[in-house]
Amino acid sequence: MAHKSKILIIGGTGYIGKYIVEESAKAGHPTFALVRENTASNPEKSKLIESFKSSGVTLLNGDIYHHESLVKAIKQVDVVISAVGNQQTADQVNIIAAIKEAGNIKRFLPSEFGSAVDPAKVVDPIKHHLGVKASIRRSIEAEGIPYTYLVSNGFAGYFLPNFGIALTGGTGSLTAPPRDKVEIIGDGNTKVIFSKEEDIATYTIKAVDDPRTLNKVLHIRPPANILSFNEIVSLWEKKIGKTLEKTYLLEDQLLKKIQESPSPLNLFLSIGHATFVKGNLTNSEAKASFGVEASELYPEVKYTTADEYLDQFV
Repeated sequence: MAHKSKILIIGGTGYIGKYIVEESAKAGHPTFALVRENTASNPEKSKLIESFKSSGVTLLNGDIYHHESLVKAIKQVDVVISAVGNQQTADQVNIIAAIKEAGNIKRFLPSEFGSAVDPAKVVDPIKHHLGVKASIRRSIEAEGIPYTYLVSNGFAGYFLPNFGIALTGGTGSLTAPPRDKVEIIGDGNTKVIFSKEEDIATYTIKAVDDPRTLNKVLHIRPPANILSFNEIVSLWEKKIGKTLEKTYLLEDQLLKKIQESPSPLNLFLSIGHATFVKGNLTNSEAKASFGVEASELYPEVKYTTADEYLDQFV
C-alpha cells in the first residue's frame, strides 16, 4: 500500500494502547499519540513516552475531556484508534463529537479490544460494560463516521501467565502457570480465544487502510488459539511432564461469588463467567455481511500460538 494513513492513538500509554503505538510506528505509519500533560510526570509512563519518541512517534498534548485539544489533534491525522480503558468507554462520545467537528477522518476504531458486544448471555458488571460499548457503536453509526470494530477476544497476557488466578481472586503466582493444582472456571470445555497482545496490535494496524475492513467487525480468532480451559491445562501438563490437581468453579458457585464480591473483583468474575461458562469469545460468528476474520485476511502474519506462548514459562 503506497499511502500509509496518519494514525492518532488515544489511550496509547495504556495496556493494549502501547502495543498499538509501537506497531503503528514499526509499520511505517506517521504515528501520533494523545498524551495528557500529567502523564509525562508518571515515572512508569515517562519511560514509555521516551520509547515512543525514539520510535518517531509525535506526541500531542490533549485529553478526551478537552474538546479543542481533541479536535486539533484529530485534524492532523487520517485515522483515530481509541484504546481507552473500561472506565472511559462511555466518554468516547467526546471523541465522536470531535471527529464529527474535525470532518477529516477516514476511519475510527473505538476501544473494543475484548469480546463481541452482544450482552445477551452475560451478567453484570460485564453486561453493563458491553452495553456501553454497543451504545458507542450506535453513536458512531448515527453520525455516519467510517469505522472498524475490533473484536480482539482474550489477551494472552491476562490469562495464560497464571491461568486466570486474577479473574477469580485466588492466591498464587500471577506470573507463572500453576505447577501443582489449578482451579478451572466452569467445566473447562467451553472454547475460548487468547492472542498475544503484539499480534492483536499487528492485526489492528493492518486493518486501518484495508478497504475489506471498512464499516465491518474485525474478529481476531486465530485457529490454533481456539481452545478450551481443559485443553490449555493439558498443553501445560505436557510441557512440565506433570498432571495438575483440578478443582472446578461451577456456574452456580461463580454467580454467587459475583453477587458477593466487591468491585473490581465482581467485574473480573463476571468476565470469567462470560468467557469460560457462556462462551462469549466463541459464540459470535464473523458473518460475511458485516464481519471478517483477521487470520484469514492476513495469512502472512505469523501469530504466536497459545502453545508457543506457554513455552516461556517452562
